[in-house]
Amino acid sequence: METKQAELFKILGVDSRIRIIELLKQRGPLGVNEMSKSLGITPSAVSQHLKILKHAGLVRNERKGYWIPYQIDPVALEECGEFLARICTCGCKGTGAFSEAELEGARDKVDLLRKYEEELEAELQRVQSRIVELGEE
Repeated sequence: METKQAELFKILGVDSRIRIIELLKQRGPLGVNEMSKSLGITPSAVSQHLKILKHAGLVRNERKGYWIPYQIDPVALEECGEFLARICTCGCKGTGAFSEAELEGARDKVDLLRKYEEELEAELQRVQSRIVELGEE
């Protein structure tokens, strides 16, 4: 019998599921058709991926009339992150920060830090956009 963690890796080993999780994290609750348009995959494919993600406990939904919005289960996602941080060997301890060991082993330390800076700037832009969106609601 597979462990829950091994099952999780299999579930998250599909690009479309990762993209669905990222989309829900960025935009909040969405219906299947909205996700389908944003991701460029069929509604039936989105539904199948959501079924698997829901069974794993990573997403949840609640019917609102004819609309069924899906959203991330933040507790389950945090537990997933904690598990990955425990087995991660990069030295970041789940913070997403670069490790000094990685920096020391890099051929081009400045290039590595610039890439990390770009990632941080992109994340900051996503946060700022989300703040603006929420401020307009």
